[in-house]
Amino acid sequence: MPFGLLKYGLSRRYPAEPHFSAGKSLKSHYDVVIIGAGAHGAGMAYYLAKYHGITNVALLDKAYLGGGNSARNTAVIRSNYLTETGVNFYKESARLYQDLSNEFGYNIMHEQRGQLTLAHNDTTLRNFRWRAEIGKHLGTNIEMVDRQTIKELAPELNLSENVRFPILAGLWHADGATARHDAIVWGYTKGACERGVELHQLTEVEDFTIENGRVTEVKTNRGKISCGCVVQAVAGHSSLIAAKAGIRLPIQTYPLQAMVTQNYKPLLTPHVSSPQLKVFTHQTSRGEFVIGSGADDYPLYSSRATLERKEMLASAIIELFPFLQHAQILRQWGGIADVTPDYSPIMGLSPLKNYYLNAGWGTYGFKAAPVSAKTMAECVATGKPPALIEDFALERFYRFKQVNEVGATAEVH
Repeated sequence: MPFGLLKYGLSRRYPAEPHFSAGKSLKSHYDVVIIGAGAHGAGMAYYLAKYHGITNVALLDKAYLGGGNSARNTAVIRSNYLTETGVNFYKESARLYQDLSNEFGYNIMHEQRGQLTLAHNDTTLRNFRWRAEIGKHLGTNIEMVDRQTIKELAPELNLSENVRFPILAGLWHADGATARHDAIVWGYTKGACERGVELHQLTEVEDFTIENGRVTEVKTNRGKISCGCVVQAVAGHSSLIAAKAGIRLPIQTYPLQAMVTQNYKPLLTPHVSSPQLKVFTHQTSRGEFVIGSGADDYPLYSSRATLERKEMLASAIIELFPFLQHAQILRQWGGIADVTPDYSPIMGLSPLKNYYLNAGWGTYGFKAAPVSAKTMAECVATGKPPALIEDFALERFYRFKQVNEVGATAEVH
C-alpha cells in the first residue's frame, strides 16, 4: 500500500480512471431522461443499464450529483413500518443495502446497528405492539423491549422517572442500519456511467413539449432533448416538476432539519428515537452525534436551518442523553421533504403515457433508494409497475385506497 500511494503521488498523469462520464454536449435524443441525480435517479440509471440493457439514458441534475436531499438526510435505514405494503417494500430495500458495497466494489460504509424507538405513553405502546406484530408476521427483526433491555442496548440513555416523559418501553428493530449517503449516489452513478449512461450536471429542466398525451421533448437550460420516456426523481421539488408536465400531485413540501455535534468516543451503537420528544439520534463512525426530528410545521421550498429548530432539538436530546448538554454543535442543515397525505410515496405511471413518477418520499427517501430504483427501472423497462409498488400508484388517491404510514414517521425517521 505505501508503495502504491508513492507511485500514485509521483505520477505525471492522473492515474485513476474518472468515476463519472466526462461533461459533454447533450445528444438530440435519449431513450430515457431521468430528472434528478440523487440516490433514486442514479439508482434507476444503474439498474436500467445493468439489468435491462437500456443505456441511452440521460441523468440530469439542475445542480450537482447528489446535491439535493441525498446529501441532506441522516442516512437511516429501517423497515419497521405499519402496513403490509410498507413493511415488505422497505424490508427489501434493507436487504439490498446489505450487499451494495460488494455490488459496487465501492464501500458504502453500511453498518447494521439496530433502531430503538422509545415509548413514553400508552398510545405509543399500542402503536408499537401493532408494528411489532406486523413486522414479525412479515419476517422483520422487531420486538417490544422493557426498560432493562433498553438500559443494556443504550447504557447512556436517561431512564430516570423524574423527567417530563419517562421511558416506559421500547420497540427494538435489529435490522436498522446506516450507510454513507454520498457513497450510495457515487456507487450507482459510477456503475451507470461505466455502462454508457450520461451524467449531465448543471442541467435544469425548464419545460416539456407534450403531444397526444406523451412527452416528446424535454426543454432544459442547455437545449431541447427528444425522448422515449421521462422519469422524475426530484424529492422536494416533485410537485413543481410534475406541474410543468401538467400533472397535479397531492404533495406539500416542508423543510426538514438536522444537526451534528462534536466527536465523542464510541458509546452509542443503536439509532435512538422518541416520537414523544420529537427527536432522534445516532453516533456516526467518526464519533459525531447526528440529531434530527420530523419536518417543520409549515410548507416551504427552502433548505434553511433555524435557531428555533436547533433549540427544540437540543432540549429534547438533553432529556434523553444529559451528557450532551456540554456538546458543541458543529453544523446544522436542512432539506425539503415532499409529503403525501398518507406519507407513502407515489411511484409508477402518470396520466401521461411515457412519464413516470418517483415522488412523495417525505422523510423515507434514503432508506428506500435501492428498492425504489430497482422497481422503477423495471417499471420503465416493461411499462408495468412491479407488484411491490402497485399500491403506491397515484390513482390510490382517487380510489381512496391510501397506504397509511403516518404513524411510522417523523421522529422515528
